[in-house]
Amino acid sequence: MREIGNIPGSEEYLLRIAELQERLRDYVDNPRLVQTAEALESLELEIQEETKKLTALLIGCQIQASLDAEQMREAEDKLAKEWPKRLKSHEKVRGWIRTVNGYEIQIQARYFRQHIKRRGRKRNQGFYLGLLLLGINDRCSSGFAAEVSLLAAMLGSLEEARTVLLERGIKIDIKTLRRISYRVSQRARLTQQLDSLGFDEDVAGRRVIVSMDGGRIRLKENKRGRKTKKGRTRYHGAWREPKLFIIYVVDTEGNMERSFMPVMDATLGGPDALFKLLGSYLAQLGIVKADKILFVADGARWIWNRIAGLVSEIGLNPHQVYELIDFYHAVEHLGKVASLRKSWTVKQRKSWINKHRRLLHQGHITKVIDAVKAICRGRNSKGIRTERDYFVRNIGRMAYGRIQDMALPIGSGSVESAIRRVVNMRLKGPGLFWRKENAEAILLLRCYWKAGRWNQLKKQANTLIPEAFA
Repeated sequence: MREIGNIPGSEEYLLRIAELQERLRDYVDNPRLVQTAEALESLELEIQEETKKLTALLIGCQIQASLDAEQMREAEDKLAKEWPKRLKSHEKVRGWIRTVNGYEIQIQARYFRQHIKRRGRKRNQGFYLGLLLLGINDRCSSGFAAEVSLLAAMLGSLEEARTVLLERGIKIDIKTLRRISYRVSQRARLTQQLDSLGFDEDVAGRRVIVSMDGGRIRLKENKRGRKTKKGRTRYHGAWREPKLFIIYVVDTEGNMERSFMPVMDATLGGPDALFKLLGSYLAQLGIVKADKILFVADGARWIWNRIAGLVSEIGLNPHQVYELIDFYHAVEHLGKVASLRKSWTVKQRKSWINKHRRLLHQGHITKVIDAVKAICRGRNSKGIRTERDYFVRNIGRMAYGRIQDMALPIGSGSVESAIRRVVNMRLKGPGLFWRKENAEAILLLRCYWKAGRWNQLKKQANTLIPEAFA
């Protein structure tokens, strides 16, 4: 990482600013003449580097002036009193912080120390409260942390993120990049749990669609027993299912409203953890004031067995809530039913599927179930009973004609797409294994980026909660 020495505001520091200003003025007074693309690119990079240096120096001046202000001292003292554990102010300490363009600047800030007794020994743990108030965590500005974590979520790997930053002239190792990205995610999640989700909009009077599904990734789960010859812990490559939900709003014609950005989140904590998370999102969106709420998903029992409890817990009116099995999943099961008739030709199977697909689409679910029962009658195999029971069990969730009349979607393609874009394209791949906590961090970052709510996540990550540092 490139460094700019001296304390901001010092004589040497101000001289460097003046020198850079003079060099940039020279480009105006004495334009460089270029005749080739290569020469122009070289000149662009040269001027850009000079402006980055000047930007970092000016940012350093602003940060140091803010830290030295009387208002900051008062804010630090107030925060110290609100801290869960007693803090004592010490002298100003020098330290380095990374600015948004990758340069490191040296600053002086008050250091607050607390005494923690662990294992019979006292260990000093302290904080730069002024930096925390400015959103500077992990020795980097909020802008730099957001840029790094965005690339970690956006690109296919941390190595790709490091390469992109290197091409921008920012040298950072994988370990540091990983730590910054994961801690941004952890702070955002902690803010959600202790404070709020920070929504600026609600869903009052709107038509809300809620859909959920699960994906598959591989986790590193430690094995018991001795370590490898290199001293590494052995692990299982266990397949686990990250569960994801999406909340969005449709207009009176059934089209997604662009004025309301979708809400997405995911967890590896299991069905109960997902529904708890979903409940907190719906409550803060003011779901009780919505016009209509449609839950649409595939036939997974872990979903439908918990919908009634969620509706009751949030306090929704059952008359405003609708449940629907994804139409295209239901059609897949029609295909499985048709395949049970071994005596049918391919043409007969297609004809039967198309006929009952139309009936299902029009809302004649009882006719479809009667036809399914007719095919399954007299047979006792587990596969046949499974397909028959699927339609019987979900008869109340296949009113596709009624749902279409209300101009609501009959498919869960939105969550299927989210699983692919959030999970499969980033966390799933050959030879790719994750620690659970790291996978959770990337899931949160990627959900907010894909939903178009990155600024909301940045705000959550920069919210100062003393309990988070205690």
